[in-house]
Amino acid sequence: MNALAPLIIAATGIPALCFAAWSGRPGTVHARGLGLRWALIALCLFVGAVGVYLAGDNRNIAYGVVIALVIAVNALGISLVVHLRRERNGAPRK
Repeated sequence: MNALAPLIIAATGIPALCFAAWSGRPGTVHARGLGLRWALIALCLFVGAVGVYLAGDNRNIAYGVVIALVIAVNALGISLVVHLRRERNGAPRK
């Protein structure tokens, strides 16, 4: 039962990794930036899953790992939105 939560967290990182591979295909600077951010989100989820697994039965450590995971993923999500808004219609925003 201790491995169920880390498996769920790791499983949510797989679609982010697929988005990273898909969005980085065109090879432009903007596409590589999107792919990098999606890959970092997937990496955070995988590392968070390992952290929750290693926390085991210690709930305080598991809560700390989950809080750090939520903060990291949300920060990367904000970075992703800012990156999407930075370049509109192929021209940099002024």
